[in-house]
Amino acid sequence: MSLFKSIRSSIFRWQQKLLYSVIKTKIIGPDVSEFDIDPNKPIIYATLYPSYGEQLVIDREVNKFNWPSPRRQAQSAGLSAKPYFSIYRRSSVPFRKQGVPIVARQLIKHAEWLSEDEQREIQIVPVRVFWGRAPEKERSFLRIWLQSSGALGGRVLTLMAILLNGRNTFVHFSRPISLRDLYDSEKSPELLARKVARVLRVHNRQVSASVLGPDLSHRRTLVHQLPNRPMVRKAIEDEIEKQGKPRAKLQAQALKYADEIASNISYTNIRFLDVMLTWVWNKIYNGIELHNIGHLRDISKDNTIIYVPCHRSHIDYLLLSYVLYHKGLQMPQIAAGINLNMPIVGSILRRGGAFFMRRTFRDNKLYAAVFDEYLHSIFTHGYSAEYFVEGGRSRTGRTLTPKAGMLAMTLRSYLRDSRKPIIFMPIYTGYEKVFEANSYLGELRGQKKKKESLLGVLGTLRSFKNSFGKVNVTFGDPIYFTEFLNERRPQWREEDYTECNYRPEWAPKMVDDLALQVATEINRATSVNPVNLMALSILSAPRQAMDEQQLVVQMEAYRDLLKQAPYSHLTVLPEGTGSEWLSYNEKLDIVSRSPHPMGDLIQTNDRQAVTLTYYRNNVLHVLALPSLIACLFVNNRRYTSEEVLSTIRCLYPYLQAELFLQWKAEDLESDIHRWLNILTESGYLIEHEQGFHATPSSSDKFALLEGLAAHVMQTLERYFLTLSRLINKGSNALTAVELEDQCTQVAQRISMLYGINAPEFFDKALFRTLIQELISNGMLRRHEDGTLIVEPAINALSEALEQVLDGALRQSILRSL
Repeated sequence: MSLFKSIRSSIFRWQQKLLYSVIKTKIIGPDVSEFDIDPNKPIIYATLYPSYGEQLVIDREVNKFNWPSPRRQAQSAGLSAKPYFSIYRRSSVPFRKQGVPIVARQLIKHAEWLSEDEQREIQIVPVRVFWGRAPEKERSFLRIWLQSSGALGGRVLTLMAILLNGRNTFVHFSRPISLRDLYDSEKSPELLARKVARVLRVHNRQVSASVLGPDLSHRRTLVHQLPNRPMVRKAIEDEIEKQGKPRAKLQAQALKYADEIASNISYTNIRFLDVMLTWVWNKIYNGIELHNIGHLRDISKDNTIIYVPCHRSHIDYLLLSYVLYHKGLQMPQIAAGINLNMPIVGSILRRGGAFFMRRTFRDNKLYAAVFDEYLHSIFTHGYSAEYFVEGGRSRTGRTLTPKAGMLAMTLRSYLRDSRKPIIFMPIYTGYEKVFEANSYLGELRGQKKKKESLLGVLGTLRSFKNSFGKVNVTFGDPIYFTEFLNERRPQWREEDYTECNYRPEWAPKMVDDLALQVATEINRATSVNPVNLMALSILSAPRQAMDEQQLVVQMEAYRDLLKQAPYSHLTVLPEGTGSEWLSYNEKLDIVSRSPHPMGDLIQTNDRQAVTLTYYRNNVLHVLALPSLIACLFVNNRRYTSEEVLSTIRCLYPYLQAELFLQWKAEDLESDIHRWLNILTESGYLIEHEQGFHATPSSSDKFALLEGLAAHVMQTLERYFLTLSRLINKGSNALTAVELEDQCTQVAQRISMLYGINAPEFFDKALFRTLIQELISNGMLRRHEDGTLIVEPAINALSEALEQVLDGALRQSILRSL
C-alpha cells in the first residue's frame, strides 16, 4: 500500500512539474499572511468546478505559505473525503457558460465527519484559479470559449485554456471559513453542506465581480443601445422641437457620439501593456510602493468603486491600472480627455479601458445626454470607474480646485438608480520625479501648452535613460456616497427627480461639498519622500543654498515633526537618514554640490529651484498649520495662546480653501495647542507665563523656525498684496476678474524684482480662489454691476497679516502697488 501511495505521489509531482513548465502563477486577493490558519486543524479547498489542474496548482501554491500539503494533511487528519470540493458542475450542454449548482458529496462527508465529534474543526479556504485574467472579447472566439474558469467543457477545453492563457494564471485565495461556526447540531450534515455551498456561491459572485468585473455588454451592442436610452431620447425630442432637425440625423449623431466615447476594453491589450509597463517601471523607476490597499479588496465586492486620484502626470492613467491589475482587482473604466485620442495611442488607451470625453459640452445637450447614459451604464452594471476631479494635470504640484462636472453626472446617475452602492476612493500618487517636469517648467514660465501628439509621446522615450526614483501610491479613506447623501439630505431617496431631469435644486451645493471632500481626502493620503523633504528644506534658504550639515539637520527636523504629529493616520514618511536622502537627491540631479574647505554647499540652479517648488507643493499642506504658527514668531513677537488662536482663526479659512486642509475651523483649537506644545518641546518656541516667544535668533533652532515659516510666508504675502490692492482701490472700482489680473501682474513683477522662484506666487487660479473665499466669508460683496464692494471686516484680516509679515517686506509690496 505504501508503495502504491509512493508511486501516486511521484506521478502527482511529475504532473505538477509538467504543468508549471507551461504556466506562470501570480497570487492575487487578500494577503494570505493575515489569514488565521491553524496548521494543526484540517484545511479543505473549495473550487468553482472540479479540476485536477487546479488541485495541482493549489497544492503547489500553499507550499509557498508553509501550509500543510492538502494530500498529506487529509491522510493525517483522518478526513473521510478528499480535501477538495466544487460548488458547480459543468453543464451537459456543450459550450454553455453557466454551470449547475451542486452540493458535493465530499462536502457532505466532511460535514458528517465534523458532526461526529464536537471537538473537530474544518477550515474551508475558497480558491479561484484564473487561467488568464479574462479573454479577448471582440476578436478571439476561441478565447471566449476558454474563459478563465474552463467552465465551457471538459478536460480538452481546460487543457487548451491552460496552453493559451496559462502564462497569465492568477490564483485567488479567500479568507478561511470555519465549518464549525456554520454547524447546527439540530440540522443534518446534508443541510449543513447545502448551507456552505450557498454561502460559497454568493462569495464566488463577489470574487468574480471584484477580479473580473461584471460582464459589460459587447461594445457594439452598448454603443447602439445608447441612442435609445431615456435621456438621449429626451434630448433628441428637445432638438426636434427647438430646431426641427430630422430624427434620423439626430439619432445618427448620437450613435457617432457614443462610438467616440465608449471604451473598448481588451484583456489581450492589457496583458501586452502589462509586459510593456513592467519593463518601463523597471527601466525608469526604483519601485512602486503601495499603502493602505488592503481594505480595498473587501469593499470592492459589494460596491461600485470610483477611483478619484490626484492628477500629476499622464503616467497616472497607466500606473493605477497596472497596480489594480497586479493586485487582482477589477480594471476601471477611465475617463480621459479627448486630446489623448490621437492615432495609435488613443486606440491603445481605449483598449486599456479609457473612454474619451470632450473638455466641454455645456452647449451640446445631445452629447451630454449620450455621455450621461454611458456613465449610467457603467455605474449600474457595477463596473469600477476612474476620473480626475482636478480636470487637467497640476502644473504647480498642488491639488487643484476640483471641477465638479463628473461628480455631478455621477450624482444624477445615482439619483436614477442607487441599488448598487457607490464608493469614492481617493488616491494620492507621490512621484520623486515626473516625466513632464521640463514641459511644466516651460508652461510656468509663460510658454504655450503643447498639444498632445504621437511625436510628443515618442519623444518621452528619451527619458528612459534617466532615473525617476520611486513612486508612492496611497489609497485614502473611502467616501461612501449613500452615507454622504444621508448626512446632508436625509430624505433624498423619497424625492421624485423625473420632472427636474435628475437635477434637483440642491444638487450644485451637494456636488461642491463632495468635490471639496474628495480633494481633502486626497491630501490626507499624502506620502512624503526624500525629494519632498529636500524641496521643503532648501527652498526655505536664501538663494536656495545651504551648508550640507545644516540641510541634513533640517530634513530630519521636518521628518521628526511629522512623526510627532502626522497629518493623518495615512501619512507615510521616508526611511533612512538626512545624509542618505541628500545622496539620493544628488543621484536624481535634484540639487548640486559645491565643494568648499569649510564644508560643502548644496545649492540649486534656476531650473532646479523652480522644479523643486513642484515637489514642495505636493506636501505643503502637511506642514501648513505649524508653518502658519511659525510665521507669528519669526519676527520675535510674543503671543499668548489666545492671541495665537485668534490670529490663526482669522487667516486659516483662506489657507484651508487653497490647500484643502483637513481641519474644520471649529475643531482647530486642539490642533493649534498640540502644535504649540510640540514646537516648544522641540526647542523652536519658549513658553513663559504670558505665552510664547521664539528661541533666540542666534540659535540653530531659530534658523529651523525661519525655514518652517517660509513655506506659508509667500502665501501670506500674496494675501497681503490682494487686500492692499482692494483697500487702495476701494469699493466699486474693480470686478473680480480685473482684481485677479492686476494682482497677477503685480505678483509677477515682485517675483522678478526679489527673485522669488515660486511660479504659484503669481498663479492666477490661486488669486481667484482667494477672491472667492473673501466673498464667501463676507469680506467682499458683488455689486449688481459686477464690481466688488469692500466690507469693513476686511480691515481686521489686513491687520492680522501686517502683524505676521516683516515690515520691510510689507513696504516693498506697497511700493510695487
